[in-house]
Amino acid sequence: MKTVRDILKQKGNTVWSVSPDTTVYDTLKVLAEKDIGAVLVLDERGHPVGIFSERDYARQVVLKGKTSKDTAVREIMTTRLVFVRPDQDVEECMALMTDKRIRHLPVMEEGKLVGIISIGDVVKAVISEKEFLIEQLENYITS
Repeated sequence: MKTVRDILKQKGNTVWSVSPDTTVYDTLKVLAEKDIGAVLVLDERGHPVGIFSERDYARQVVLKGKTSKDTAVREIMTTRLVFVRPDQDVEECMALMTDKRIRHLPVMEEGKLVGIISIGDVVKAVISEKEFLIEQLENYITS
């Protein structure tokens, strides 16, 4: 069964982040430049204190009449973070994301941030695993 570590080996462990004082506008520029849907918000020690997503922008800035150039990420970021470990399997991550209604999971190992995975990463890993299993079963049946 594939694990979070397997996903990170394939996609890399680069984590795009901003500080809590970064403006929403500058954070949106990071999302656009990196072609990602969310960034972690890290404090001055590099510890995750929140996550900012396109959903946060739509619900907390646009709908509340705030301006992205005058609003700090700390004012609207999601602070309820759910973390996973590298040894957790992808099925468990999928269940967690579904249950908590979240799309991104920061990965922590021994108190250190080592990556982040998205729902897309998890779905891709599950599909790959199922395709491999089907191929093995087909080979078994035809041999």
